Amino acid sequence: MNTILPKSLLLLFLVVFISVSAQEKSITLEEITGGAFRTDYLGSLNSLNNGKEYSVQNYDRAAKESTIDVYDYKSGTKVRTLVSSNNLDGIDYIISYQFSEDESKLLLTTKLKQIYRHSSVGTYYVYDLKSKNLKLVSENQIQEPTFNNDGTKVAYGFENNLYIKNLLSETTKQITTDGVKNSIINGITDWVYEEEFAFVRAFDWNKTGDKIAYIRFDETKVPEYSMDIMGGSLYPSQQVFKYPKAGENNAEVSLHIYDLASEKTTDVDISGYENYYIPRIMWTEDASLLSVQLMNRHQNVLDLILVDASKNNSTSLLHKETDDAYVDVKDDLTFLNNNSFIWSSEKSGWNHLYHYDKDGKNEKQLTKGDWEVTRYYGFDAKSAMIYYQSTANRSINRDVYSVSIQGTRNTRLTKETGTNAAAFSTDFTYFINTFSNSTTPYVFTLNEAKSGKVIREIKNNEALQTKLKDYKISPKEYSAISINGNDLNMFTIKPLDFDENKEYPLFMYQYSGPGSQSVANRWGGGNDYWHQMLAQEGYIIVCVDGRGTGLKGRDFKKITQLELGKYEVEDQIAVAKKMGELPYIDANRIGIWGWSYGGFMSSNCLFQANDIFSMAIAVAPVSSWRFYDTIYTERYMQTPQENPSGYDNNSPISHVNNLEGDFLLVHGGADDNVHLQNTLRLTEALIQANKQFDWRIYPDKNHGIYGGKTRIHLYTKMTNFIRESLGEPTVALKEIKN
Repeated sequence: MNTILPKSLLLLFLVVFISVSAQEKSITLEEITGGAFRTDYLGSLNSLNNGKEYSVQNYDRAAKESTIDVYDYKSGTKVRTLVSSNNLDGIDYIISYQFSEDESKLLLTTKLKQIYRHSSVGTYYVYDLKSKNLKLVSENQIQEPTFNNDGTKVAYGFENNLYIKNLLSETTKQITTDGVKNSIINGITDWVYEEEFAFVRAFDWNKTGDKIAYIRFDETKVPEYSMDIMGGSLYPSQQVFKYPKAGENNAEVSLHIYDLASEKTTDVDISGYENYYIPRIMWTEDASLLSVQLMNRHQNVLDLILVDASKNNSTSLLHKETDDAYVDVKDDLTFLNNNSFIWSSEKSGWNHLYHYDKDGKNEKQLTKGDWEVTRYYGFDAKSAMIYYQSTANRSINRDVYSVSIQGTRNTRLTKETGTNAAAFSTDFTYFINTFSNSTTPYVFTLNEAKSGKVIREIKNNEALQTKLKDYKISPKEYSAISINGNDLNMFTIKPLDFDENKEYPLFMYQYSGPGSQSVANRWGGGNDYWHQMLAQEGYIIVCVDGRGTGLKGRDFKKITQLELGKYEVEDQIAVAKKMGELPYIDANRIGIWGWSYGGFMSSNCLFQANDIFSMAIAVAPVSSWRFYDTIYTERYMQTPQENPSGYDNNSPISHVNNLEGDFLLVHGGADDNVHLQNTLRLTEALIQANKQFDWRIYPDKNHGIYGGKTRIHLYTKMTNFIRESLGEPTVALKEIKN
């Protein structure tokens, strides 16, 4: 029978058909791991001293040409090319670059070899922009080369010693001689400082370039950790490095100043202060005054001191920061021209900015409120304005703000709700804003610093947005869930065809580490696409930031002190139980997964709540904090000798007897961060408890577990495990009730 539809009904049918068919494509693992949804970024840029121009490193694949180009902020037009690899002998590709202070020279990075997460050795050249002369800094692969203030010298590390290359005389001076691998390091941090205090270059030039301050690490008493590298030869090779586990010896650190005129090194006596750690050194605006941050082993006392190099390295206490739990080390310390300084602190219960005079007196709190300053951008001396990022517009969002040095005229500069991050021009005339939220991939705009007004759009990801319209993409729903007396941030991803009359398996994701945030209004990465893929297969995805995570105040973050894995696990279990009470959640099919700290959490959740969770995936997990490093672990737990119950009561190894559901354990064989030892010890405990589980070890892969086909292999395994463990996704409620 032929039916003729009314024109209006036919139009409605077409609109519905088009909108549904437009989202027919399913996301695949091949696309996720193959970069099909890669976002475009704005290349790393340097604002030039004039504040009107910036430089960007570009690469022309067709011409195989690497260039450093200068652009005009306001118009975005290319002004000139500073250097091209096609005109440089011995350089095929410029990996990175840095200017001398007067912008007369460039330090060019070419060949790099990674050491750990943040450290590397490389081949470096100095390029004179006026003479077009190119000079090799060293025939050796060196670390952290850095110009002095006038660009006539470069200091660097090589084989645990410090050197200075004089660019005028082309001579090199070795200023330390006792460096020995796995014993003594001068001017470069050891593994644990690099990983947990997040810096590698442990030396600094003063403002006049006639002195270098540096930290010396004596690792003699630090126990060694060795990893067998299986690939590449008939017999395994060993990577051996100093790794202080919780409660063990750290490197003994000392502070020294080298004077270029006298060619002598003097020691700095810091015995009168907390001196177990030296997490930061930085010369002030006064060329004779060095600022040093010192901490005790518990990391709950921080002494900011001044060293006066003009007075035999005499020292004085400038500021003391204390906390019942721990003090975070940050990079917000800024000395102004008069040597007064800006500092951030949680002393009010929230992280805020403070201004002190040059003697550390006359404290003025610049920002206030039940929200956090999340990044300090800098101080503009002309306008006397400070620029920063904060969570004042809800903890899941970020905005850029300005405030006067008097703590007045606090102004929100970004208008779009989501995550905003700024890169300011040298003279604070402009900032380039990076914006995204859960539905908008990165948009880069040029903004006026004074008002925040958008001058022009630089780059967007509309092509990616258009592409994704063809895929089954569910909205990420943000909400709060009341758990254990707290309103916790939460996001939910439901299947696109969600039907409240059906029951769905629940798959939870979290990280949960101290001060972290997983529930944020920003564009996602690979895991978000994977979660979308799982949602379209019929799983509901939920993520909740429980107690101990960040950006909701000091007390919320530090409640987990001395008991990592207690309150965080309680919250995830309570979330799963509460979600299981919803009519559209199948309480018998709830799973959880996480990576690193998240793997520690997912293991604990399954082992401690086998009546709630039916499966868990733990990737690169800590199985006992006794196996992890000193600085991170003791910051939150003190030492195992002081707090044995805190270490053992919340360790997954202590709860293996309770495993009832399906458990997948994954680790990289060359993980220098969370050692394979964690998984092997947990595996042995599970075997001796006669518990069945599934596991994968990826040979010679580090904490990120990637390279070649590794990621697609891993995510295929995890996807299949979820399908097998949580079963067919949806079952009609009426069928269950009948």
